[in-house]
Amino acid sequence: MAETYARPGFGTPREPKSRLIPASVLVRVLDFVTVSHARAVAFLLVCGLLFFLPGFFNIPPVDRDETRFAQATKQMVETGDYVDIRFQDDVRYKKPVGIYWLQSAAVQTATKLGLQRAQVRIWIYRIPSLIAAIGVVLMTYWTALGFVSRRAAVLAGLIMCSSVLLGAEARLAKTDAVLLLTVIAAMGAMSRVYLSWQRGGDPAHPPWSWPIIFWTALAGGILIKGPLILMFVALTIGTLAILDRTAIWLWRLRPVWGLTWLLVLVLPWFIAIFWRAGDTFFVDSLGGDMLSKLAAQESHGAPPGTYLLLFWVTFWPGAPLAALAAPAVWRARREPGAQYLLAWLIPSWIVFEVALTKLPHYVLPVYPAIAILIVGAMGRRVLSRKLWIVRSAAWWFAIPAITAVCTIVGAIMLTRQPAFLAWPFFAIALIFGLVAWWLYDDNRAERSLLNAAACAMFLGMAVYGVVAPSLSPLFPSVEIARVLRNVVCVGPKAAAAGYHEPSLVFMTGTSTLLTDGSGAADFLSHGSCRFALVESRSERAFALRADAIGLRYNVASRVDGYNFSQGKTISIAVFRSEGTE
Repeated sequence: MAETYARPGFGTPREPKSRLIPASVLVRVLDFVTVSHARAVAFLLVCGLLFFLPGFFNIPPVDRDETRFAQATKQMVETGDYVDIRFQDDVRYKKPVGIYWLQSAAVQTATKLGLQRAQVRIWIYRIPSLIAAIGVVLMTYWTALGFVSRRAAVLAGLIMCSSVLLGAEARLAKTDAVLLLTVIAAMGAMSRVYLSWQRGGDPAHPPWSWPIIFWTALAGGILIKGPLILMFVALTIGTLAILDRTAIWLWRLRPVWGLTWLLVLVLPWFIAIFWRAGDTFFVDSLGGDMLSKLAAQESHGAPPGTYLLLFWVTFWPGAPLAALAAPAVWRARREPGAQYLLAWLIPSWIVFEVALTKLPHYVLPVYPAIAILIVGAMGRRVLSRKLWIVRSAAWWFAIPAITAVCTIVGAIMLTRQPAFLAWPFFAIALIFGLVAWWLYDDNRAERSLLNAAACAMFLGMAVYGVVAPSLSPLFPSVEIARVLRNVVCVGPKAAAAGYHEPSLVFMTGTSTLLTDGSGAADFLSHGSCRFALVESRSERAFALRADAIGLRYNVASRVDGYNFSQGKTISIAVFRSEGTE
């Protein structure tokens, strides 16, 4: 173990065994930005914008979770009720109120700045996720500084910035990017306290800044997604206590003052929602949402090992380096830095693998620990040289190649267009991916990572910036809303039969009635400027009821598309009443 990670600690660089080849342009950029913390932060901020902005503004609302969050926020703004959480007339008590407050603030700010139709622009609801994702990159850098050098910390931030999963969450109006920010803030602050204790720091005058960050982040995480953040913290503390046979260092987190501060932050809303809804929120949130995932009551069950398989895609381009770093990290597992990071990573990962319900983003809060472990091994230049592990570097080229082919084929199938505008970006991504693979050896891992990150950036520009917004058949709610905006009447009202996706309610209005074919016909007969949005499978029931009540109607338009939430093609007729006989 001493040969793998020599003192003073995990991630400390040592002299390479062989001379490095001359620095590339990307390495010179890295040399420049790591001269000072200000440059490093500015660099990571720019990287965050370059990685996360493509497609951010022009990808339509994505069903279903994103538009459920956005619609509930929209209703908060419409009603001025910032305590209760509802989707139309139904309560939505799966998550606490934090994300809705953040999204409401974004919508209100955009409205006050004069942005027209701010409440139906989905990108405004995504702003908290974008800010949180950039914050994750910066907090990964800050956390890594407690373990490795500034240069390695920048690389850790870059690994997170370029990861596929964080890039997706940055573009979705959901809780996961914001939760990740609170988790890494809490774990980063706790790591400073733990490592200070391990290194014999002054126990009499511990700094207040770390406990403040820790307890504030815990409160934020609870308001965003309930007690889930406590699981990561508790499992890490429990594991370290077992390994060290003590947890006395926790007193440096000032738990008495910290718990008081946490309760001051979280209790007001929980008291307000209990006063409003009794124990309904707690039953739905803890029992109906969190515990149901352990029992696979949702339709996302999968066997153990699923996250390990998904890791190779969701953590790309860092995943090949994780494989190369794993043997050295395991040999160094009892060093304080590696021990803390593994205590953060392994117990939580096991819990998620054992839980029956599995979604890719569940393990996202442990990814920063993996990124820091990777750069620690890179800094020591102890990445594995075993041929079967080194071959994983080919993944840097394989992912962009597979993605380019699948994306272009998918675009042709959906739109009959080959997405030519994306081809130059795919080509550049393939070149960078090939260079990353071709350059790799232990002493040039840094160059490979930089090229792989550039590959990920251009791949994101192609997929998110060009292809995804052009796949209009995947977003039929947008076209339906456009049809209703162009009608010649004031205040159109709609009822939907057979197509009940949350995006439809978000785009066409909170008052949109979700019903069946017969109900849509009844709705159409009750007044003018009403429209029935009837999916083809419900048209027969609609027609039979219309005949029965003497309803005369015509087809204002028809929208064809693909409901990817259900995996089937759809055809929606927009019917308008001509009166009754």
